[in-house]
Amino acid sequence: MAAPRDWLGAVEEEGNSGLQGSSGVEVVFPSDPATPAPLCPHGPTLLFVKVNQGKEESRRFYACSACRDRKDCNFFQWEDEKLSEARLAAREAHNRRCQPPLSRTQCAERYLKFIELPLAERRFCQRCQQLLLPDDWEKHREHWVVGNISASQLGRPSQLLRPLENKKTNAQYLFAERTCHFLVDLLPALGLTRVLCVGTPRLHELIRLKASGDEKSNIKSLLLDIDFRYSQFYMEDSFCRYNMFNHHFFDGKAALEVCRTFLQEDKGEGVIMVTDPPFGGLVEPLAVTFKKLIAMWKEGQSQDSSHKELPVFWIFPYFFESRIRQFFPSFCMLDYQVDYDNHALYKHGKTGRKQSPVRIFTNIPPSKIILPSEEGYRFCPLCQRYVSLENQHCEHCNSCTSKDGRKWNHCFLCKKCVKPSWIHCSLCGHCALPDHSCGAPKDGCFICGELDHKRSTCPQITASKKVIKAVRKQKQRKSKKTKMETVKEQSMNHTSVTRKKKRRERAHQYLCS
Repeated sequence: MAAPRDWLGAVEEEGNSGLQGSSGVEVVFPSDPATPAPLCPHGPTLLFVKVNQGKEESRRFYACSACRDRKDCNFFQWEDEKLSEARLAAREAHNRRCQPPLSRTQCAERYLKFIELPLAERRFCQRCQQLLLPDDWEKHREHWVVGNISASQLGRPSQLLRPLENKKTNAQYLFAERTCHFLVDLLPALGLTRVLCVGTPRLHELIRLKASGDEKSNIKSLLLDIDFRYSQFYMEDSFCRYNMFNHHFFDGKAALEVCRTFLQEDKGEGVIMVTDPPFGGLVEPLAVTFKKLIAMWKEGQSQDSSHKELPVFWIFPYFFESRIRQFFPSFCMLDYQVDYDNHALYKHGKTGRKQSPVRIFTNIPPSKIILPSEEGYRFCPLCQRYVSLENQHCEHCNSCTSKDGRKWNHCFLCKKCVKPSWIHCSLCGHCALPDHSCGAPKDGCFICGELDHKRSTCPQITASKKVIKAVRKQKQRKSKKTKMETVKEQSMNHTSVTRKKKRRERAHQYLCS
């Protein structure tokens, strides 16, 4: 696993970069949707293209929608590539092999049998991450098996299952209890009774537990998540295996109809979508997916309600604000810091750069969302919203400007508030870190400054690499030669000593005789 701090910086850099004029890989959504995208184990692939200065550099290609690392899913196909029947058949066979061993219906049937077992016979295999029926015991005899699985444990599968911590694919950083309870307690105050949990398994668990233990609670939830392991803990009407990067339901139309029915129940009243995508995921495909879910909700609305919006909580790092608002202009960012149990950095209560950068983006008016005062949040009457204690109102910007929980300073030259660690640079003409590369090219190569290539392919670094490689080889040869000479010298010395010893022994024998 990569160092979290380095990875967070890379994600922040991506979040701060704009779509236009940037360099990297972008998603392309074809104008002709009639042409289906090829399939990988994670559903329909996405079309990508490498761009530089806003211009396409190479051929378009299809790659996995969920995995940005080819070690996790190595699917790759040029857009104009023609595949033989044999390759297509091999790909279909590979996709089938990568699917879970049990169907959604089989998992539901096993769950019903499992809950009927006496407590002493309820077992869970930690190695295989699977609930075990008595017929399975022999196969898992040498595995690490946990027994006496209680009803409360079945109700909290995220605590039984081992989190998948691939930051770019699954990234199961699970909400802390503080965050879960804040969200659940907020729902009744907003008049919400149904929650579509997109990639938020722990929130789904708490809603169901509260509904089962409190007769007054009428809140229901449906979990959409790519992790198939949750299939063994929920029936078909409370969990659908789903890829949020391509709006793909793995169990087909049946699962799609479950989601549609949930969104359109009571003519779509009282429902909210809460989503917590992997932070390494691309914003654009996520936005396209969420708009499809919103459109599904709108299908059940009457014409008189066409002006209404589906309430949404999109949980993402604060430095993606501009990217999210490009697709959802009505969204605003709350100051509430979302924290996670199994992430070292995303912890509430820390200060400075160590505090959680994760926020809630929503289309609900922020004045309606009360943040807990015992955690240091206060109401700003000028902004008409709750903000963190350090987020002071700037009279020049006429806003509480801080994004990261620290007190920001107003720069009169930039005419805006900036982070406290930034200073105004007269050469660059804007505020930046004191040790920034002043006047460095924003795009292109950071070594020679040319715009037609990146640092990794710079001729200067390529030439220097060749020199370094040649010097390294020369040193290795010299070291090897020195080592061989040392071994040879040691061998000769050993032979010489042996010969002298034998001569002394012969002389001694001669004198004694």
